[in-house]
Amino acid sequence: MTTPQEELLPATRRALLHRIAVAQAEGRTPSLVAAVVRDGRTVWHGARSSVDGHGPDENVQYRIGSITKTFTAVLILRLRDEGVLDLSDPLEKHLPGTGAGEATIAELLAHSGGLAAESPAPWWERTPGSLRPELADVLGDKPLLHPAGRRHHYSNPGYTLLGALVEEVRGAAWEDVLRREVLEPLGLDRTTGRPRAPHAGGWAVHPWADVMLAEPAEDLGRMAPAGQLWSTTGDLARFAVFLTRGDDRVLKAETVREMRAPAAPVEAADVADGAAYGLGLQIQHRDGRLLVGHSGSLPGFLANLTIAVDDDVAAVVLTNCTSGPQPAGIGADLVRIVAEAEPRIPEPWRPLPQADASVLELAGQWYWGTHAFALRLTSGGGVALEPLSGSGRRSGFRANGDGTWTGLEGYYAGETLRAVRRPDGTVSHLDLGSFVFTRQPYDEAAPVPGGVDPEGWRGIS
Repeated sequence: MTTPQEELLPATRRALLHRIAVAQAEGRTPSLVAAVVRDGRTVWHGARSSVDGHGPDENVQYRIGSITKTFTAVLILRLRDEGVLDLSDPLEKHLPGTGAGEATIAELLAHSGGLAAESPAPWWERTPGSLRPELADVLGDKPLLHPAGRRHHYSNPGYTLLGALVEEVRGAAWEDVLRREVLEPLGLDRTTGRPRAPHAGGWAVHPWADVMLAEPAEDLGRMAPAGQLWSTTGDLARFAVFLTRGDDRVLKAETVREMRAPAAPVEAADVADGAAYGLGLQIQHRDGRLLVGHSGSLPGFLANLTIAVDDDVAAVVLTNCTSGPQPAGIGADLVRIVAEAEPRIPEPWRPLPQADASVLELAGQWYWGTHAFALRLTSGGGVALEPLSGSGRRSGFRANGDGTWTGLEGYYAGETLRAVRRPDGTVSHLDLGSFVFTRQPYDEAAPVPGGVDPEGWRGIS
């Protein structure tokens, strides 16, 4: 349910309205509708339209194009969490005979399977799906353009294969599985494969004249898992909450966090742009914040879903023209406006409910060689290790229940941290993936690799 818009300050609401008004006017689109989510609830909805007195609300459907891919990725992650498949499995293991089976499921999710970007001609987005009844028609004679796993190359046929994999494993149509396993549990009853009134019509706007041409709305057939869906700002706002927090009825929070992590090789231009791709989600570093989500386009429609997880703010932008507005930039701006005008209020500091004395004695300063680090206790028996000054390797660590911890991110992800004790029970040093951390730089009482010069520290004589 949409919460009162008064939860945002009047100046913030006006700034949001101004941004979409400029986008609709300068982008020359028949209509543009947007929503903002904060703290897990929709707090703003806005619309601009070329028809006087008609502003689309949060229940009007627009075609969302490739945001559909994120829904397909959710279905695949559900299969993985159930143990039906592993992301490292080659597609051939579960869907043999495609000619693209050497790519793994993870590579297809991250668009690094080496497949072509599009299906063979005629252009699939503007022709009936009945022209491509079989996977062979979607893939063509040469489905692979690059070695699997070597580069990120966006592929619509790749997500067609993932949809076919869902159908093969579940024994039901992709859309039926999606409705049963994702849409219904999340209450997304206005997200459908075919448009349901009220819905917007798709238009092309002439680049040099203020006139329009109706675009066809084709059923994409086999290509549906790559871009078929119609949805609303209301439904996509709820979907954004799910992609931020998870929902145990669909995917747990740990799995949606995995979807948001980079999973594809990054090229030089992507590094410069601050862009990456996860498991069905686009990742962008913009305006000093990390954004995740997905954009979509089909003839007559543009769409974007943008989430700033750290700010707990998300935006949805939908419009019904083939080109003109830039929904990804608009979505990022809507997030920025709210995040900067009304910064997130942190939760109150609270002490830990309890602290293990054997862990508490590890807190404080440690040295890896001459690099100074601090170890801090975190909730749930975890710890965090970070450099005391400047940049450097840092990570949180999850307690394993046996006196060791496992790294959660960065260089130390998956690595084991343990405290090594002397026979009398006192702590000698920390061992982190063979790195020795000591209480003093190059502590001669600890087993520092290579030993410590017996002459000790000295100046220049």
